[in-house]
Amino acid sequence: MVKKAILTVGLLVLSNAFMTLAWYGHLKFKEMNWFSNLGLVGIIFISWGIALFEYSLQVPANRIGFSDNGGPFNLWQLKVIQEVITLTVFSVFAIVFFKSEPFRINHVIGFVFLVLAVYFIFKK
Repeated sequence: MVKKAILTVGLLVLSNAFMTLAWYGHLKFKEMNWFSNLGLVGIIFISWGIALFEYSLQVPANRIGFSDNGGPFNLWQLKVIQEVITLTVFSVFAIVFFKSEPFRINHVIGFVFLVLAVYFIFKK
């Protein structure tokens, strides 16, 4: 069970890295010469291609981790884990690539509440 939990979380982290890149990475494309002249349709197709990798990791993560498939997590737990991972990956991405968007105390407080959500979702 521990191996499935670790594999599930690892796949979700990788999945969310691709999804964050697909959803927000294109906002930095204008700074790259090759992408700077692409129109919206081109950006959509590139983001869609990146998101394909997200689905290739997200679907196995959920199948491996889901309790009805022999995994350690119920549906609610999978969703809350995914949300916390999404915000963590997004925060790292935003801090590294979008330095004009500061990380503030209200963000920290919001994350504390999300961690509390994880606690309550896992509480029996």
